Amino acid sequence: MNDSKLQRQRFEFKYRITEQKALAMRFFVQSYLDLDIYGAMQPDLSYPVHSIYLDSPSLKTYNDTLNGNRNRYKMRVRYYENGADAPVYLEVKRREDKIITKKRAIVHRWAAQEVLDGGIADSRYLTDPTPEQQEALAYFCSLRNRLNARAKTHISYRREAYESRGSHAARITFDRHVVSGIVPDGPLRFNTEIENPVTVFGPEVILELKFTNRFPEFFKTAVEVYGLRQASAAKYVDGLIELHRNRKVHLTHW
Repeated sequence: MNDSKLQRQRFEFKYRITEQKALAMRFFVQSYLDLDIYGAMQPDLSYPVHSIYLDSPSLKTYNDTLNGNRNRYKMRVRYYENGADAPVYLEVKRREDKIITKKRAIVHRWAAQEVLDGGIADSRYLTDPTPEQQEALAYFCSLRNRLNARAKTHISYRREAYESRGSHAARITFDRHVVSGIVPDGPLRFNTEIENPVTVFGPEVILELKFTNRFPEFFKTAVEVYGLRQASAAKYVDGLIELHRNRKVHLTHW
């Protein structure tokens, strides 16, 4: 996954819509944005996303989101495929009021578990040890230590994404088939299978409108034409809640 198109600071609006509305919006969006190159290679225009979410024993980041804290963050390990040579992305996504910022360190697959086990921010772990990447890895490790963070849940879904040509100005994603599962004990294998997953949002599609400056005019048109209403759709939090409802986890000190 190319890191050059990462929106490091943005605004982000979420909506929960039907599949019928998502398909109608697809044609509207294609008039303004280009299909993500990874989705363009797939028959359903989407690609798989896998995230292992980390949290403290007291579930600090879960509770911060559940309580609607305006300044909060989440930690996750993201990957897109199996394979010993496929990279792993260590991400910190922070919200400060309405602004979303993201730091992401891209590490070799063999190094990811070492980082999660408490390894130092070693530049050898990075696939491209630039100063920016070294800073992102150090930041991730610092928060890992502060939280005593451990893997809590595995979230997966399929993402259909559209983006501005040659810029980070606007991005629209449709996330489908969101499921959550327990992370097995022991070393993580970062595989794409989840044992006994639970569905998080049912048949709903999670639509996200992302932009770096002013709300684009065609975003406004989409909101009006399709009657969009913002809604909470926190994959990690809602995923844990569904696991709790299915008696797979207990949301206590964990």
